[in-house]
Amino acid sequence: MTLLEALALLAIGTLAGFINVLSAGGSMLTLPLLMFLGLPPQAANGTNRVSIALQSISAVTSFFRAGARYLGLSLRLSVPAVVGSLLGAWLALQTGDALFEAILITVMACSALLMLLPQPRLETRTLTPERLTPAVYLAMFAIGLYGGFIQVGVGILFIVVLYRMLKIDLAQVNVFKVLIILVYTLPALAIFVANDQVRWGYGLVLAAGSMLGAWLAVKVNMSPRGAFVVKWLTIAVILAIILRLLLG
Repeated sequence: MTLLEALALLAIGTLAGFINVLSAGGSMLTLPLLMFLGLPPQAANGTNRVSIALQSISAVTSFFRAGARYLGLSLRLSVPAVVGSLLGAWLALQTGDALFEAILITVMACSALLMLLPQPRLETRTLTPERLTPAVYLAMFAIGLYGGFIQVGVGILFIVVLYRMLKIDLAQVNVFKVLIILVYTLPALAIFVANDQVRWGYGLVLAAGSMLGAWLAVKVNMSPRGAFVVKWLTIAVILAIILRLLLG
């Protein structure tokens, strides 16, 4: 790894961590970056999990210190997500490089479009065990399957299921999101490690940047204008990455 590559990993990792705390979509930047730096798609997919796992640990720790502890409900939601993530990671390892890149381009384009949709204002309520229906568990399995396969834009799916479907307020959604992602990412990461698809040097440098970005996002009081700029900057970068992937 060259110095320039390390600086690029730190910079994009910081931006991705910052975005992930504010909304979702950081992996839309980090996964293609790892591929641009020469990692094969499968190795990039596995290496990206190192950053996700460490950033999630940092976020979960921060939430616990702030008193946001939904451990019991999160673990119940995590069980089907873990099953899905193991299947998703296995499927990712069976997918050829060309097909994986085509899926990545499609996912990034759809995620960018979803980011443009306004969030409806719903009357929210606290999640309780009796509201965890079979449909919710099935949705968690699907999210885990998707996250184990590619991860890109998974935060958007959590917003769709937990906020729009269960009508949980967005602050609580974020707590559940990072806890569940942490739980299902660890076994998925283990599968990539067991198949020698993780480049630890790249992953740890990227993780250092993402953890810094997450910390900065917590500390900085973002104005509506600032959040607007971040969203459009993210979409612009995503479109540039899609164009680069299409042109080879």
